Amino acid sequence: MSFDDLFQRDGVTKRRIEPLAAGPFRADVCAPQLNLISRIGVHMKKPVAAESASASIDAKIKELGDWRGETLAKIRQLIHDADPDIQEEWKWAKPKSPGTPVWSHDGIVCTGETYKSVVKTTFARGAALKDPSDLFNSSLEGNVRRAIDFREDEKINEGAFKQLIRAAVEANSAVLSQRQAKKNKKK
Repeated sequence: MSFDDLFQRDGVTKRRIEPLAAGPFRADVCAPQLNLISRIGVHMKKPVAAESASASIDAKIKELGDWRGETLAKIRQLIHDADPDIQEEWKWAKPKSPGTPVWSHDGIVCTGETYKSVVKTTFARGAALKDPSDLFNSSLEGNVRRAIDFREDEKINEGAFKQLIRAAVEANSAVLSQRQAKKNKKK
């Protein structure tokens, strides 16, 4: 069945559907149109390009314009110092939430969230990481994640933070290697 046949069969005009396929999610689109979009393989959620993610993080830092922006910028620099190959991403953008900075290397290493009184870095595999300097001070009850809340006028233990970043990258790489080995074993 061709693209045009699907449109005619479902009574949806190309003129109405093409802008939807190219743009962000629109809540006013009716269910049959969304169903059609999914059947023809048009995906609404597109990954944010690395340049765009970096620009979004730059904009967030500038928008904050206070100690939180300075802290987020410092954390970002430390992350890049610890792992020059780290990738910046911008994820989880929603109508009421502009999104979150994410740093990845073989999977999510950590996120950088900003709140009124803290800048939080959440490590995706934090519970599996050794933290001899006791930097983790938030989300301690979970089985997977751990976080660090940075407050105003708080000094960052740069060496220990970089070591956590490196350990998180190593943990991600180990999990990726295990998955690949398991996948290759099944073949």
